[in-house]
Amino acid sequence: MFERTGRPLSPQEILELGQNQADGLSLPTVYRALKAMTEAGELTTVDLPGQAARYELGGLHHHHHFLCEDCGRLFDIPGCPGAVHALAPEGYQVARHDLTLIGSCPDCSTP
Repeated sequence: MFERTGRPLSPQEILELGQNQADGLSLPTVYRALKAMTEAGELTTVDLPGQAARYELGGLHHHHHFLCEDCGRLFDIPGCPGAVHALAPEGYQVARHDLTLIGSCPDCSTP
């Protein structure tokens, strides 16, 4: 499912996609599977402020995300702009970073 969509998914999106393949699939079952797969390292959590957690395949190279504010879908942005440590005030040490661009995806921005 994650390979097919190629982007992080919310539990609700997973439920909707999974119901096409598993009749009677429920949200609690999705959450149990997500917990187990995250603990096993198969998935990682993508946390965005004010948003429900999304999940993506574990072991991906460092990358960032684009959030469509119209449909709510989250997309991977390959790579990293780098040199973000230069944005920190003098004397501060950056341990890690996450960048999320917000706007409209092609599906939502077409007239």
